[in-house]
Formats: sequence, C-alpha cells, structure tokens
Amino acid sequence: MTLFGFGKTTQAIANKFPHAKFYDDNVHKPHTTKEGYRLNPSSEFDPRYSTIEIPSPGIPPHHPLIQKAKNLVSEYDYFAKDMPYSVWISGTNGKTTTTQMMEHLLKDKGAIAGGNIGTPLADLDPHANIWILETSSYTLHYTNIASPGIYILLPITPDHIAWHGSLQAYEEAKLQPLKTMQEGEIAIIPARFKDYPTDAAIVPYETLEDIADYFDIDTKKVNFEGAFLMDALLAMSVDKILFDRIDYDKINSFKLDPHRQEKVIDPKGRMWINDSKATNIDATIELLKTYSNHDAIHIILGGDDKGVELESLFEHLKQYEHLRLYLIGKNANRLAEYATQYSIPYLICETMHNAIEKIDKQHDNGSVAMLSPAAASLDQFSSYVDRGDQFKQKVKGLS
Repeated sequence: MTLFGFGKTTQAIANKFPHAKFYDDNVHKPHTTKEGYRLNPSSEFDPRYSTIEIPSPGIPPHHPLIQKAKNLVSEYDYFAKDMPYSVWISGTNGKTTTTQMMEHLLKDKGAIAGGNIGTPLADLDPHANIWILETSSYTLHYTNIASPGIYILLPITPDHIAWHGSLQAYEEAKLQPLKTMQEGEIAIIPARFKDYPTDAAIVPYETLEDIADYFDIDTKKVNFEGAFLMDALLAMSVDKILFDRIDYDKINSFKLDPHRQEKVIDPKGRMWINDSKATNIDATIELLKTYSNHDAIHIILGGDDKGVELESLFEHLKQYEHLRLYLIGKNANRLAEYATQYSIPYLICETMHNAIEKIDKQHDNGSVAMLSPAAASLDQFSSYVDRGDQFKQKVKGLS
C-alpha cells in the first residue's frame, strides 16, 4: 500500500497496515520513524511498484504524486465495503456544527462522527450503527465508489478555488456523491442543484424555512439563530428521516464550539462577537445578516484571503448604513482598495489588538463589534483558534 502525504488520515491507515509506504514532499531521504512509519521523498515514488495509492485529502489534483498514480482511491472508497450506514455532510460553511449536532441527536441510536471532523475513517468503529461523516471537497474529489445513505449539502460559495482549479470544479466535487447514490437514498441539497443527475430522492431547499416546512419542524421551538438554525434543522431532518422523531429539548441542549459566532461581553457590558472561524466570505456575510439590526457595526476584517474574489463581500457590506471596517493582516491594503471603491468607512489597523483598541473608543451598548475576518489566520496567528483566543483575552481585558 502506498500513502501520499504524512498526515493524520494516512497515519491512521498505516497503523492498520504496517507495511504501507509514505511519500511526502517534506521527506528528503528514506527512513523509518521510531513509530515504524516508512517515509520516502515524493520524488522516489514509482507507480510500477504500487498496487494502490491513497492520498491525504489535502494533496491537490495537480500534484506530481497524483499525476503519476495509476491506482488512486480515496480514504472513503478504500473503506466503502466496511462502512456501515452513513450520513455525509458537506458544503462551504457549517459542516462541523451540523455534524456535531447530528451526532448529539443520534448518539442514542449508536451513531458516531468522523471524517473531516477529526477522526479518520480508519479509526472509526466499523460495527457502529451509523457513521456521520463531515466530508470535505478534497475527499469527494477522489471518491468514486463509496456512497452515503443520506447526503446533506449545505450552501456552496467560492472556497478552495486554487486547489480545485475553478468554482465549477469545486461545485462538481461537492456534487460527486449524487453520482453513486441509489434509489431509496436521500440527498438534501440547495435547490439550484435539484436537477443534477442522480437516482437518489432529492429534497431541495433555498431557505431554512423550506427545510422546516418539509420536515414539519417548528423553528420557534429551536433555540439557535442564523446559520446555527440552519445547521440544527438539517441535523433534525436526518433524525426525522431515520427515526421519525423531532426532539426540541435534545437539540436545544447542544453546546456550540467556540470561535464561531461566539458572544463575548466586555467589562463595560458591550457585546463583541468572536467569529474567528469565519475564514471565508460567506461565513462573514452570514454573521452580518444575524446582527444587521444594531445601531452600528464595527467589524475586524483581514488575514490571508488566498487571492479569493472580494466583490461579493463588498456588494453585501455596502447595504449597511452604519458599518465601519477595521482592517488587519496580509490583505489589509487590498481590502482598503475595495472599501474605497464601495465608499465604506475603514481604518487600516495592521493588527487585531490595534483594531480592538480603535473599536473600544467607538463601541457602545447599541452597537455590535465583531471579529469575522473572511480570511485564514496563518499570516499573523498559529490558527483561527489562536486568533479567537487572543481576541477574547483582549476584549475581556478592556477597562
């Protein structure tokens, strides 16, 4: 067995198949680690001596290893024959929360969660009743055999374009499961894809009200707002499909992870929103929709946007009359150019700490302040978690 990339997914596979060989760009000479992993430089891979190749999901299609491979299969395809009944969740934003909510609802039925959410398939119990899999577009791109019993597709907006090569290719990856799904299986997908060829039963939606109406869920009894309400409804829809139940008390007992639309109250009683996990434009837009009724909005934007188009973000921002941008990170100047073009007030603050200090002088109990960068964090932080933790610490230390 050949494994491309020395990552969490491939290491879990190698733990079950100790004779597997790794090929990785960061390895410069062949060696065996103290754990017994056999590592080789990517340049030494020879497809003539490989009968199966499994890539780490993050390795893009244009990588030389992928180009050379003759027997490439995804992690999902490799474990397809041993996979119990499975529900896959994909989309641009909300995958993790929807997956966690679904596991919370279905745990009493023997469901366990994995995939992109943290547990590789190789480490999941094949005897579990249900696998709930957060599924990335990277994995779906390489998956041609495995198929879910239920496929949940959250809305798709531009993301990972450099990896896939185009928005169309990104969308095609997200729609890949529909090609292998069979009669009797169900796909809940955005309405614009309802005519995509598939044998699965399609439940299309445009709004969260569409999902609530179809599955007869009373949204007034669900204690989540905005994007989280959509996540909750999708999780509840699977519980309704599989077990014909709607449990409001159970979904309302779910505790959200930090760093996504997390409310923080400073010593002066003012509200700040830690949305550090908003690493793309759509996540930031969803947050703004949730808090659009405030007197003023102070938003910290910026980081590494990886060259994504910004027009759609600023087309949305311009509709807010009392909004001010505080720009940080690698793309601050690029954001400033768009803000000037769209006549949106802004300050270049360079760092998040500077931005918080600037906002502190303007923020009151009628306004809302938020960190929702619409960009990755690694230009100034070790992760979005680090970025969010520093944000909360600074806000709580204001006097």
